[in-house]
Amino acid sequence: MNGPIVQFLNNLDVTVMNKPVDYNARTMQKVARRYQRLARQINRHRTNDLKHQTVIFNLSESFADPRRIPGIKVTGDPLPNITRLKQTTTSGLMLSAGDGGGTANMEYMTLTGLATANFMPTLSTPYTQLVTFAKQTWSINQLFAKSVAIHPYVGVFYSRTTVYQKFGFDRFMYLGSRFPIKHQLKLDRSPYLSDQTSYANAVDQLNKTREGQFINLVTMQNHFPYDRNYYNLPATLQVSATNGTPVASLADYVAGIHYTDQAVGQFIQKLDQLKQPVTVVFYGDHLPGIYANSFAEDGLKLHETDYFIYSNRAARAQGAENLTHNTKYVAPNDFIAMVAEQTNSKVTPYLAFLTAAYHDLPVETMNTNGTSTASYQADPQFVSRQGKIISQKQFTKRQQQLFHDYQLIQYDLTAGKQYLFKFWQMK
Repeated sequence: MNGPIVQFLNNLDVTVMNKPVDYNARTMQKVARRYQRLARQINRHRTNDLKHQTVIFNLSESFADPRRIPGIKVTGDPLPNITRLKQTTTSGLMLSAGDGGGTANMEYMTLTGLATANFMPTLSTPYTQLVTFAKQTWSINQLFAKSVAIHPYVGVFYSRTTVYQKFGFDRFMYLGSRFPIKHQLKLDRSPYLSDQTSYANAVDQLNKTREGQFINLVTMQNHFPYDRNYYNLPATLQVSATNGTPVASLADYVAGIHYTDQAVGQFIQKLDQLKQPVTVVFYGDHLPGIYANSFAEDGLKLHETDYFIYSNRAARAQGAENLTHNTKYVAPNDFIAMVAEQTNSKVTPYLAFLTAAYHDLPVETMNTNGTSTASYQADPQFVSRQGKIISQKQFTKRQQQLFHDYQLIQYDLTAGKQYLFKFWQMK
């Protein structure tokens, strides 16, 4: 699915986006000025600089609480640490653009602030079809003096080695790279390196400097398959299914995310011991794809993953506070604006736009009622921050303008003349 032959064929005929009818230099200059003004307005009330923070985006492979799925029962709490963290932090549900796949697309959205649902159907994987060929590209790590990507697996999938280089990461740590993955631990019979391994390597990176940095941490522990009996389900947990889901796969999956919960709890404790301000965004990229539920009936639930944003003691001492609005349902492309707001950090014009989109637009995602496990069709669906599917016809005049700005900005940055790199001095 993600090898070189399929990716080559995908690249033969790619249309990134339809060009907005009013797209030109004059229009983009007006857009640029609009969010320059908004940035000045936002920054009057903010005191910190994001570049002096340490920010970690932690993509947790296939992580989503199975207890939300109709027909699934888990006796006992497999996620005590994450349940507690979600009760005391900025947290809620992230709407994934896929089910059972599409990891790189969620990663792309978190790093760029752009929604894959705005792209044409021919652009199914921006990492391999867009970023690798782009003359210029922007991602959040460019706001920091130092940035590192960590993935305890091979680095070639989704062209990550090229993508991270294009994004400007200083180093990419993966199996076989010149920046070695250390503390290599596997659990039970799994061939994958554990989440404990992922976090140990992240802590090593944090201990190298007290200066601000960005870390993109992508785990591997809970990757499919789930029918190989990789993990031992604790006796304190029992699972059952009345919806046709294979119980053996469910048990293996629940055991895996229980291990994740333990590793996350230990990681958070270590973050609180650090003197530098650290904020971590933990999010599941998609569900495991094992559930037998109908997409037509349970499509939204099959795309709900868990997230939380945690600021350690040092960050809280600098003024970081939990967000209280628009947290119940979010999109991957909301996280940049959310982190800047939680850490009380000043924004660039682009981050000002992302902040406006986060506050005033509903979640935009792929059609959650489709039958595909990784829905790449350009059929966007809008979900309110309370979790209700809505139509674009219900947008207010303000939302219509903001969404049109989104189309213009995304087209310019990915398929257009890239005026904003000059107008906003994004690089």
